[in-house]
Amino acid sequence: MSEEHVCPVWVGYLLSSPLRKLFENPFRILSPYIKEGMTVIDAGCAMGFFSLPMALMVGPNGKVICIDMQEKMVSKLYRQAKKKNLNDRIEVRVCRQDSLRTDDLKGVADFVLASAVVHEVPDRSSFFAQLFSTLKEGGELLVVEPSHHVSPEDFSNTIETASNAGFTLVTELKRKRRMMVLLKKPDQPVSR
Repeated sequence: MSEEHVCPVWVGYLLSSPLRKLFENPFRILSPYIKEGMTVIDAGCAMGFFSLPMALMVGPNGKVICIDMQEKMVSKLYRQAKKKNLNDRIEVRVCRQDSLRTDDLKGVADFVLASAVVHEVPDRSSFFAQLFSTLKEGGELLVVEPSHHVSPEDFSNTIETASNAGFTLVTELKRKRRMMVLLKKPDQPVSR
């Protein structure tokens, strides 16, 4: 993520508001993809609007790895997780502009969420390659972008970049104010 394009910390408080759940319910959006016992990644987690519900969905035997470039965001997320007794299933990581710092996570994730973050990433090819590496074969990536920030053409470019990283398109999903695509790491490595 480029530092000049990163969501300011004060916006993180707005994004984690309980009122947001009225029009963007994390459980409704993510329950088709997340099951108990899974290891999931929230790339660009901010203060945990999706991360905390993900922790409930994976249950006590699952794990949520929360990655953001801003230490203040992940610190706030972790404090919230402690208050809700979810800190045992949440791991927070501060990434760098050029690295998600996931080299130790090759092939461990069942599911990755990248919500409202891809438009902030300067090197999308590297971003998707790193996410691809973290997923198990057959693992899924859900990319969600706000339509007021991202044009349909840019979203198509995002899908193409993810495909170039090895992902296959499962489906494009239509939601109000959101563009969403579900991608999958093939069960067998794609020959290039």
